[in-house]
Amino acid sequence: MGLADLKKRRRSDYGHLSEYRTRWSDNDMYSHMNNSVYYFLFDSLVNAYLISNCALDPPTSALIGLVVHSHCDYFSPVGFPALVDLGLRVEKLGKNSVTYEIGVFERGVEEVKAVGQFVHVFVDRETRRPRAEGMMLGMREGLGRLLVKGSEEVEGKRLAKL
Repeated sequence: MGLADLKKRRRSDYGHLSEYRTRWSDNDMYSHMNNSVYYFLFDSLVNAYLISNCALDPPTSALIGLVVHSHCDYFSPVGFPALVDLGLRVEKLGKNSVTYEIGVFERGVEEVKAVGQFVHVFVDRETRRPRAEGMMLGMREGLGRLLVKGSEEVEGKRLAKL
């Protein structure tokens, strides 16, 4: 998927939306939200969803998610005092891993400001290794609700529906 496709993203492309009110401290010296804040938001959005919808309890869950890849494509700036809508969807759902996509939208503006992606690999808290049985059923079901329409997950493989 190229940048032109990502620039066409709309809020309706995401199965879960959350809002964030930017803070004065989010801005960098160029008066727009610093790149590190985008990653902070991505991590917060995903983990809030996992806690609320996937039975994840970070202090006690047997599985923990390790970020093994992340990136962000920036299209136009956001800055304080903007209200931001963050869209979350699942691009790929594997046995022990999930690829998320996050769209960043400024309230009142239809065009996407940035699109990020990161990959979690769920591992056993103690051994830090993926479990043979994969992630927990509640987690898989919760993540499956955000799986991109037109795709499905079967035994860790994404198949296009015809």
